[in-house]
Amino acid sequence: MAKDLSKIAKEKKIKYFLISFVDLFGILRSKLVPTQAIREMQKNGAGFAGFATWLDMTPADADMFAKPDPNSLIQIPWNKDVAWLASDLWMNGKPVNASPRIMLKKQIERLSKKNLNMKSGVECEYFVVSNDGSKIADDKDIQSKPCYDQSALMRRYELIKEICDSMIQMGWNPYQNDHEDANGQFEMNWDYTDCLKTADRHVFFKYMVKTLTEKHGLRATFMPKPFEKLTGNGCHAHISLWQGNQNVFLDNGNKLGLTKLAYNFLGGIINFAEPLSAFFNPTINSYRRINAPATTSGATWSPSSISYSGNNRTHMIRIPDPGRFELRLMDGSVNPYLLQAGIIAAGLEGINKRMDPGEPLMVNMYEKAKDYPHLKKLPNELESAISELENSKELKEAFGESTINSYIKLKSQEIREFSKHDVFDKKSSITDWEKINTLDC
Repeated sequence: MAKDLSKIAKEKKIKYFLISFVDLFGILRSKLVPTQAIREMQKNGAGFAGFATWLDMTPADADMFAKPDPNSLIQIPWNKDVAWLASDLWMNGKPVNASPRIMLKKQIERLSKKNLNMKSGVECEYFVVSNDGSKIADDKDIQSKPCYDQSALMRRYELIKEICDSMIQMGWNPYQNDHEDANGQFEMNWDYTDCLKTADRHVFFKYMVKTLTEKHGLRATFMPKPFEKLTGNGCHAHISLWQGNQNVFLDNGNKLGLTKLAYNFLGGIINFAEPLSAFFNPTINSYRRINAPATTSGATWSPSSISYSGNNRTHMIRIPDPGRFELRLMDGSVNPYLLQAGIIAAGLEGINKRMDPGEPLMVNMYEKAKDYPHLKKLPNELESAISELENSKELKEAFGESTINSYIKLKSQEIREFSKHDVFDKKSSITDWEKINTLDC
């Protein structure tokens, strides 16, 4: 039986609910609903005009309703009058297939037919920048190798503490916070869990970081590559499959600690990395992070070749411990739901077709990539990734051709919009258009 949001509101003294959803471009959309109206909203949903968001709709389409998921409820730690809810989109009495949370839930359903459940964790990197986004906010953060710099970390103590305290209150079990590889860049880690819950938390995490950074008079950005000479924002995911309480990726007798099922799942991701880039690296700016030249720290920490390894961060996929792997392809602009959905869709293809990922490569790919000319390269621009997605019969079958076509249509529109601006060589410098359209991704 669904939780009664009206009753919860009385118990927790909640005055308002943010009924929220994420569109295909990862933008968080919400309506603020007073508690007295939540019973009706829980039953029928909050109304939205789909065309007003990044969904493939027209002004003539019927109202779209966001039906809140009571299990996603978060009472906002810094404003306990308000609770946040993730929602599923419905139109004309049916789920909106080309909406990200529905896309993920359908992949979870496909996986459940094999009695499998995916658990995941994400590592979200972000910069703290000036309000205009032109520079990092800390003018003392100037080391060429600033990763783990205690002084720079502690200069942001009040902000990081407030974010981490919020995660503790929400029961996310955060376990570490650090200054990352770029000046002004940070990462905060919390426990892995079922992939839908991870996606909902990922959405809220980005909102929380941006909101609390603004509270401290600054700005946070998850933009993939806001500064040319600094490491970009990745969003790595750690993946395992489970049957009940059993990790079916875990095989302690295997050299890297993975089962045959895990290698097949990994093989699917290897096989579909090129079209998946359209989901995992969804912005024009994303392709400044992939295939980027070395940064001031000496490495980009992002992949360019489609390869996997053991505990080696120069590859697209790293196997750091038995029973899981880390996919390092995604960047900070990734849609939290499409991140999880894309992994499941590709992994299921790998399982169903027993795809072999090949042998792991135990080399420094930043130095040795040229020695492996047979390895496929990741797309070097969004247009190429979209083309790969358009030609992927398997991903169209997994998500539905009309759903994929909607995503391609909107992304192609974005590419055309970019082409109208900044007539100089767009590959040589991060453009104003990118800053305007991606700083708040």
